[in-house]
Amino acid sequence: MGMRVHTQLPLPADLKAEYPVSDSIQIIKKERDKEIRDIFTGKSDKFIVLVGPCSADNEDAVCEYVNRLAKLNEKVSDRLMIIPRIYTNKPRTTGEGYKGMLHQPEPDKAPDLLAGIIAIRKMHLRAIKESGLTAADEMLYPENRSYLDDVLSYEAIGARSVENQQHRLTASGMDIPIGMKNPTSGDFSVMLNSVIAAQSSHRFIYRGMDVTTDGNELAHVILRGGVDKYGTCIPNYHYEDLIRLLQMYQKMQLKNPATIIDVNHSNSNKKFKEQIRIVSEVIHSRRYNPDLKALVKGVMIESYLEEGNQSIGSERVYGKSITDPCLGWKDTERLIYEIAEKC
Repeated sequence: MGMRVHTQLPLPADLKAEYPVSDSIQIIKKERDKEIRDIFTGKSDKFIVLVGPCSADNEDAVCEYVNRLAKLNEKVSDRLMIIPRIYTNKPRTTGEGYKGMLHQPEPDKAPDLLAGIIAIRKMHLRAIKESGLTAADEMLYPENRSYLDDVLSYEAIGARSVENQQHRLTASGMDIPIGMKNPTSGDFSVMLNSVIAAQSSHRFIYRGMDVTTDGNELAHVILRGGVDKYGTCIPNYHYEDLIRLLQMYQKMQLKNPATIIDVNHSNSNKKFKEQIRIVSEVIHSRRYNPDLKALVKGVMIESYLEEGNQSIGSERVYGKSITDPCLGWKDTERLIYEIAEKC
């Protein structure tokens, strides 16, 4: 048999008991969850800014970054809803490379998933306690989300996972917003079919149990650009793309039509500085068309303490991405102020 068991991992309930959510954090999460829900249901017109590192690779650096966001949030919270990206699972196109803190809590050491699930839970709890901001993570492995489902306020399903049945069914049992990215091909229909599935009730096997879900009315789409058969990036944040998405939403009669625009990845051709310009264009489209203002709920930005990226090594720069390149803090701070002013 080509599979070896390294260790028996604790049940999510046992890990939660060992690293519990305090009463104060429960209150914070309840309040933020309601505020985010109100945005997606149209009760609030605040603009969402999902912002943070491509991958969370160091607890101290991530928490310092989130604490800086919290100070910004105090100044713009009347107009913006800042949700830190604390992404602890990193999808890899070929399976090679750093797979995130869940796999490698210390990036330059061998994988250790027991240490990883403990590390990511402790990091999320610390970030909330210090900053008062609940965060977003990616649901890369549906069954693993049970280790964090009591602390997250937003989750995303990536371009490589959005067609997967288990991801769609698991999303249908969540009570927080779940963003379905368009696949790497850029196909809108695949993405919207995923939303249909997530908003519907299903019965299936989850963590060895026979379960039925209620459906998640907050499931929505994330536009992240696509790649054609020649490997050329095709952005989908332009005005014409948003109009097309709006028309498709109207035909499907889904609940709470909404999109978040991922301004990096194939939308920026991974040229991280382009994120600034793309955000500006998205905001302009919203201001020009009231229907798009209602549809486009926010943007997703990749940003860290230091701009760019670096390879994993002994001389790593603190707060600099070891995966995709990110905006640095100065550009991020300036950009968030500009969003608050214009949105």
